[in-house]
Amino acid sequence: MVATVLVCDDLPLAREAMRRMVAAVPGVTRVVGAASGEEALQRWPVERPSLVIMDVRMPGIGGVEAARRLLARHPEANVLMATMAEDGDGVARAVASGARGYLVKDVSREELATAVLQALQDVSRRRGGNRTRAVLTGRAPVLTEREQQVLVGMSRGRSNAEIGRELFLSEDTVKTHARRLFRKLEAADRAQAVAVGFRWGLVR
Repeated sequence: MVATVLVCDDLPLAREAMRRMVAAVPGVTRVVGAASGEEALQRWPVERPSLVIMDVRMPGIGGVEAARRLLARHPEANVLMATMAEDGDGVARAVASGARGYLVKDVSREELATAVLQALQDVSRRRGGNRTRAVLTGRAPVLTEREQQVLVGMSRGRSNAEIGRELFLSEDTVKTHARRLFRKLEAADRAQAVAVGFRWGLVR
């Protein structure tokens, strides 16, 4: 896998920190930066990156609107939103426009690598008709109360351990609920599960 990733964040330090973390992901050969949504829109046709990591909140048109415009002009674009843990509204609007999911800004290196690799591997699947779209052609999946609670926790950027503490469950039990949740939503990972959840209105 040979991939270019575009990191868009208006804060130079945050942008550079994310750039360094992404550059360490296996298969990523080049990371370019953009300081605004406007710049990301200008650079995408030139760079044709395999993945865009777009900050949700930025001056100017902002990350959500930039993602919407980018995906409207280039439906093949692959976008992950970078967000603070509680910015669910921005993530929901971006996902509704076609973003494949989100990253919490204080994500660990391991979690970032997993999310980036998953997003890059999904490029071909999305071009061929993604699983999320297929799920939405049927009825909304029926979740148990615990599965719903776990999904809400994921949408807020909580780790399995944090979700467990909030629900008074062990981390292993949370993982069990998460696996069942992924099967019901036909999601490969947390980001896709949250994306499906937002689209079905299971989380807000």
